[in-house]
Amino acid sequence: MQTADIDFTRLHRPLVARYGEREARAIVRLVLDEVFGVRPVDVYAGKVRKFSQDERHRLARMWARLEQGEPVQYVVGRARFAGRAFEVTPAVLIPRPETEELAAWVAADGLGAGCRLLDGGTGSGCLAVTLALACPGAEITAWDIAPGALDVARRNAARLGARVRFAERDLLAPPRATDRFDVIVSNPPYVRQSEAAAMDDHVLRHEPAAALFVPDDDALRFYRALARLGRHALPPGGRLYAELNQTLGPQTADLFRAWGYTAVELRRDQFGHDRMVKAVAPDSFPLQTLTP
Repeated sequence: MQTADIDFTRLHRPLVARYGEREARAIVRLVLDEVFGVRPVDVYAGKVRKFSQDERHRLARMWARLEQGEPVQYVVGRARFAGRAFEVTPAVLIPRPETEELAAWVAADGLGAGCRLLDGGTGSGCLAVTLALACPGAEITAWDIAPGALDVARRNAARLGARVRFAERDLLAPPRATDRFDVIVSNPPYVRQSEAAAMDDHVLRHEPAAALFVPDDDALRFYRALARLGRHALPPGGRLYAELNQTLGPQTADLFRAWGYTAVELRRDQFGHDRMVKAVAPDSFPLQTLTP
C-alpha cells in the first residue's frame, strides 16, 4: 500500500470532536512520526513510501483506541520527558511538563557524588531516571506502592542506562527503620476528588486514579507523610522537593513550616501556577510539631 492511499490530511477529523482541531492534528503528527517514521515534513511534501498490510492494520487499531479517548501516549507506548522517551502504560501517569521543571530544580541545586536521593512515588521513573542521568555520581532510590508501576520504571531505567534502586514501598506507611537520604523528591497524588469534574475525560477514564486523587478532607496527606519521613530520613540541611496542587500552594508550604522545616520556598511553573515546594531540614527538629 502507498501512503497516497491514506489521506493524512483527513486522519485527524474523527478526533476533532474530542480534542479540538489543533490537538487532533498534533496527535496525528505524533503517531505518524513516532510509530511509522512518517515525518510531518514528508506529509506536507506529499512524499510516498510503502505501507505494509500489517502497518495498515496497526494504524486502524491505534485509531480505534484514539477515537475511544485513550491518551495518545498510551496508544504509542511512550511519552517524552526531559528530552527522552519513557515507556508509559495505564499502570503509570503520563509525565507532565511541570514535573520536568521539578527535576530541573533539583538538578540545578546540585546532587554531588555520593548524594543519596529518594524519589517517593516514582510511577514511570521519569524523575528518578532523569536525575540519575543528570547526576551520575548520585545514589538514586525510587519507591512506589504499585508493582505494575515499578515494572515500567525498571524497564525505563534499564533502557536509558540509569542506575536506580527500586523498592515497593508505601509513602503513607514507610518502613520504620528507613534508609537515610540527603534529598527527597516526590510527585505524589494531589488532585482533590471534587476537582475531578473539571478534568478531561481521557485522564479520568485511563490514568491510574490512585496516582491522581486524594480525599477533599485530607488533601495534604502525602505532604504530611513526606514531612514525617524527612524528619527521620534527612540530615540537617537535607532537602525535600515536591510537586503540588496549584490551589494549595500556601497551605502546603505552611505544612512544612509547621513540621519544623526551614527555607521553605514555593515556585511557580511555566504557566504561572504554584506548582513546587522546597523545604530544608533544620539542625534539629522541634519536639512539638503541628500537623495541619
